[in-house]
Amino acid sequence: MNTRMRRAAVAVAAGAMAVSLAACGSAKESGDKAKESGAAKGDAITVGLLLPENQTARYEKFDKPLIEKKVADLTGGKAKVVYANAKQDATTQNSQVDTMITNKVDVLIVDAVDAKAIAGSVKKAKDAGIPVVAYDRLAEGPIDAYTSFDNEEVGKVQGKALLDALGDKAKDGQIVMMNGSVTDPNAALFKKGAHSVLDGKVNIGKEYDTKEWKPENANTNMAGALSALGKDKVIGVYSANDGMAGGIITALKAAGLSPLPPVTGQDAELAGVQRIVAGEQFMSVYKPYAPEASAAAEMAVALAKHEKIDGIVNQNVDSPTTKGVPSVLIPVVSLTKANIKDTVVKDGVYTAEEICTDKYAAACASIGLK
Repeated sequence: MNTRMRRAAVAVAAGAMAVSLAACGSAKESGDKAKESGAAKGDAITVGLLLPENQTARYEKFDKPLIEKKVADLTGGKAKVVYANAKQDATTQNSQVDTMITNKVDVLIVDAVDAKAIAGSVKKAKDAGIPVVAYDRLAEGPIDAYTSFDNEEVGKVQGKALLDALGDKAKDGQIVMMNGSVTDPNAALFKKGAHSVLDGKVNIGKEYDTKEWKPENANTNMAGALSALGKDKVIGVYSANDGMAGGIITALKAAGLSPLPPVTGQDAELAGVQRIVAGEQFMSVYKPYAPEASAAAEMAVALAKHEKIDGIVNQNVDSPTTKGVPSVLIPVVSLTKANIKDTVVKDGVYTAEEICTDKYAAACASIGLK
């Protein structure tokens, strides 16, 4: 196991402790979601893990191995995690659920490509006696539990950071808002949170809902915005995540903007962190994946073993189809040059050496990162 994964494993354990402590005073009825029928199962359970796409680095690099590690820790290595990635295709993901049901997994952890489109498959799993934990995105249908971040707060953090970067020049030009995909319920919450901070304080010249979160689509949208508004009129860009920020910054550079206007992001992807170090991207939102993965694994294992989850959850959340879903929401952090060392480096997500490649060595030295 390399240094980063050892540190990530430590972070998982710490996250699990934090989640357990946060669970005090959790909703009384959350345990009702656990199965009460049938004999308690042992540790030899099968967990189905369905992640939505591989465009964003986090899923394969962090979420999957962290969940697998926590499930193994909770079951003494006796559990099996069966994994599939939908590669941003909702139809594929529904077929993957069907396969998991056919193979009689004991529980499903599902990060939905399309929160609405997955509802029928969630019901199929429920009818087959398989509990479903919605991971990162609040899937519709009769889910048993949910874990994610406070997604409206993510948008607020991004919006506040953009205002801080613009300072007293916030209304001297126009900003572009590059929101995420309409199929992702989180994107709507990010947008809502950002608007709650930005509306009335900046001029929004163009706003886009970016198909499939793809950087190339954000790049195309940004090029269009610059053409429509005039490149000298754009003073900042709200980007809902780091992948799109990369596409946006490429478009800004191609248009010859220098210095670059502040651009937000999310996910603390390595490329995003490096752009922050270099001064190309203003900020990202660091979402500690270890406690989120830990919470999902804890709830999934408990549900598979017909145990209650009262001691894990910290609140209830309503989806459009299901009220009072037992949930664990994890706080987020605004990531800038000032706190890279105290966040992603300290938590073992990246080493300074990984961030500070030759291309970024001088920039790293200038902020004391080495």
